[in-house]
Amino acid sequence: MAAKSQICSIWLGSETGILKGVSLRKKQAFNFCEMSCLSRDQEVCVMAWGDSYESEVLVGSVNGTVKTFSTDKGIFTATKECGDPSQGRFTGLAVTDSSMITCVESGLLKVWKEGSTDTVEVNVGKDICRMRQNQSQRHHVATGGKENPLKVWDLEKPDKPIFTAKNVAHDWLDMRVPVWVRDIGFIADSDKIVTCTGHHKVHVYDPSTPQRRPVLEADFGEYPLTALSLPASQDAVVVGNTHGELAILDLRKGLVRGCFKGLAGAVRGLQCHPSLPLVASCGLDRFLRVHSLEDRSLQHKVYLKSRLNCVLLSSRVLESSSDSGDVEEVKAEEEDEVWDNMETVTEKTKKRAAEKDEAAVTGADGKKKRKQVKK
Repeated sequence: MAAKSQICSIWLGSETGILKGVSLRKKQAFNFCEMSCLSRDQEVCVMAWGDSYESEVLVGSVNGTVKTFSTDKGIFTATKECGDPSQGRFTGLAVTDSSMITCVESGLLKVWKEGSTDTVEVNVGKDICRMRQNQSQRHHVATGGKENPLKVWDLEKPDKPIFTAKNVAHDWLDMRVPVWVRDIGFIADSDKIVTCTGHHKVHVYDPSTPQRRPVLEADFGEYPLTALSLPASQDAVVVGNTHGELAILDLRKGLVRGCFKGLAGAVRGLQCHPSLPLVASCGLDRFLRVHSLEDRSLQHKVYLKSRLNCVLLSSRVLESSSDSGDVEEVKAEEEDEVWDNMETVTEKTKKRAAEKDEAAVTGADGKKKRKQVKK
């Protein structure tokens, strides 16, 4: 398995608990798990790189465990119990130089120090939808959720948040706008933070200013936004929603630059490449798609058989100049006995069954039989 994992540049987590690796150069996909002991409580919720060398992938599951996968060895090397399933699913997973950070839906954020059983616990409020780490200041994280506004926390001083967003002004009917933060992103080399909401809004906050309300507000579509990612260009954001719509928005003017085509089903995982003008997305339609941010064309398309929750891109170059076109057929090693054993129903089969039924009620003379009713 080591030879397979070392060539993978994209990692995905599925509802079935399988960690999937994709090599765009080899046009292959691999499953890394024990197929014999899969269960629903192993569903992958979040993923993150375990170190700066990208030699480890941290996988957070519904059952509260965080497993460490070695991309060099191609196997899971460690398992850590980091949560109670009764407190909800993982909504965020991150690492610092000496600790691991987890957050669950109930609002319990924990900092797990390496080599120690002691943990730092922070209550960030209930109904958390997402926790994100600031890559420029790795001890800073942001949280937000349903009726839980954007908050920025300094984990070295976790007593209270260093920034708490204020809700937007009342609507044109002078009614309060509900708070529903679905995803968060930190703009690199800046204090600004971008959020997307369940009310199809994109907000930009600037904690360096006295204003706690958004400094920019944009609107996309009519359906709840589920994920966002920031390209390396820093002047745009890519967002996806529950109806498979994916678009890139300009953060300077608050306008939609364009939409990406080819998606179906809710977008659950979304990540822009750290240096290349590419964005990877996945979701309920079981496809991994890689689009170009320059012309919004579809570069790669991989069918992975399972509904996908999250995607993690390697910082290495995903493709060479000789690799072009869609990846339509991928050798995946997942057995799907339910679909394989199902009988294929065609129009001919239906027609043949109808002919048999008609013959059963037709006599030798070709006339249809009628039931005799006794008086």
